[in-house]
Amino acid sequence: MAQTADNFLLNRLSHASFAIFVGIAVLCALFGEPLTAACAAAAAGIIVCGRRFHPGRGSNPWPTLQKLFFTALVLLLITSFWTGPWALSYWLYGIVLVAFALAPRGIATAITVVMVVLSMAAAQGAEGIADRHQMISAFMLTIFLSAVLIFLREYKARQLAPLRRTDELTQAASREYLSADLHKEIQRSEREGTDMSIIMIGLDAHASDNEPDADIRSILPRIGRFLHSQIRDFDTYYRAADLQFLVILPGIATHNALTRAEAIRKGLGTLLDTHGMNLTVSTGLAGLNIGDDADSLQQSAANALRRAQQQGGNRTQAYSAWSPITPPIQRHAEGSAP
Repeated sequence: MAQTADNFLLNRLSHASFAIFVGIAVLCALFGEPLTAACAAAAAGIIVCGRRFHPGRGSNPWPTLQKLFFTALVLLLITSFWTGPWALSYWLYGIVLVAFALAPRGIATAITVVMVVLSMAAAQGAEGIADRHQMISAFMLTIFLSAVLIFLREYKARQLAPLRRTDELTQAASREYLSADLHKEIQRSEREGTDMSIIMIGLDAHASDNEPDADIRSILPRIGRFLHSQIRDFDTYYRAADLQFLVILPGIATHNALTRAEAIRKGLGTLLDTHGMNLTVSTGLAGLNIGDDADSLQQSAANALRRAQQQGGNRTQAYSAWSPITPPIQRHAEGSAP
């Protein structure tokens, strides 16, 4: 609940900031300050391309456009050192945090150094401005505080990394732990002499091409809750990719995993139909064989899923059985039919 509220507030703040910068750009353009208007427009562009403004902005071309707007803002601020107005120097107070939020650490550091050097040089040449030295002192203090904030953010991220075992959107286990957990389950299965299978679940790409990103993201939490309801207490499921999930089934042989995979596939299909989404689901599964490790087992399930999708999707496929799979229950029903 706290995370949802946090995201809500950040979205509202993003929309409000966008409106403010657009207003500044319009007013500065009307009052004959084109450089300030251009800076405000670039800042508005950075905001509107961000994921906080709209959840679907995480995929191209939005990240690229956001970096282009940021580059334009940096170039405009550098230009202001020679052309003015001097009031644009106040924009430098926030450029450090923006740089470290949008650019790699090395590039952000280089931008910060360039801005410091240019501001020092501009202060020496601005003889007619009495408070130029105070502004430089404030700028240096801002950089120091920004560096402290960035350090604390990185430190917090490293300290909390071991605790982040769940995907924020779907509440599935994080993919960073998939290989390690799968390796442990393989060792346990080999030690105890039991079966083990995995299921790779994917939304069919050919069906999702026409769906807006926001609609797909909106259904992912429901998919996560559905998978949670379908697994046993000691099963685990992971968000393996943007539109793919992986389920580890200890103690289940391949022929039983087929029935589970087909039930999950049909259940997810019903879920998607209920929400009016023109999406289908395919599943690929693989059982543990002698010599398998975490990587090879994942690859087997991924190959099975890929094969199912290549055959048109909306089906279940077992690894190395390159024909559509009919679950055992259905085969029994077909055999008893007159």
